[in-house]
Amino acid sequence: MTVDELAARVGVTVRNVRAYSARGLLPPPRMVGRTGYYGREHVARLLLVREMLAEGYSLAMIERTLASAPPTASSATLALHRALLAPWLPPEPEVTTGAELAARAGVPEQPEVVDQLIDLGLVERLDDGRLRILDPALLMAGLQVVELGVPPAALIAAQARVNEHVREIARTYVQMFVDTGWADFVAAGAPRERLDEILATVTRLQPVAAQAMLAAFRSEMATEVEVAVEAALSQLEDE
Repeated sequence: MTVDELAARVGVTVRNVRAYSARGLLPPPRMVGRTGYYGREHVARLLLVREMLAEGYSLAMIERTLASAPPTASSATLALHRALLAPWLPPEPEVTTGAELAARAGVPEQPEVVDQLIDLGLVERLDDGRLRILDPALLMAGLQVVELGVPPAALIAAQARVNEHVREIARTYVQMFVDTGWADFVAAGAPRERLDEILATVTRLQPVAAQAMLAAFRSEMATEVEVAVEAALSQLEDE
């Protein structure tokens, strides 16, 4: 079917079909001369996009979800993929400028700090020079640390180390789920009647893991602060 027929079949405008295609939300059509022809896989993908938009997903979130799915995934697989990833989707990015970012931190604009943020994967530079903050919540936490008097460069260096440890912790929890709940689900033939159970487990895993990690962090932080304070006081006495 042509793009006009595809749009009519799904109930969207041709303009939207082309816009979704430009963002990579639809696979390329089969070209015959200068005319593109679409098939059932395009109908399924377009219906999925329309459904996700109706559920409140932004185009950027849909793009990230579909980008991580297998390119040959069926509509059923895509639906399962979307459901499993929904609780883990990253927050909506925030667009700002280097000057605005520096003003929020209460420090002079420092291009080298922005470059470090980009290298760390926390910020992307857009074609127009503006900055896309990929995790605004993490940025806000960082700004609060800067307000305590910690230089941005020192904070970024520390965050790079923290990210490595957090990534390993995340892998540990995800692998635990894959080796247990998911393995049992697959071994049973992925029965549809157990899908709600799997989705509930995935949804709860993140907050439960975060609570466990925060509790452990508080305990370790208290121990490290005590050791550091004792060492600092001992040094003062020696002087």
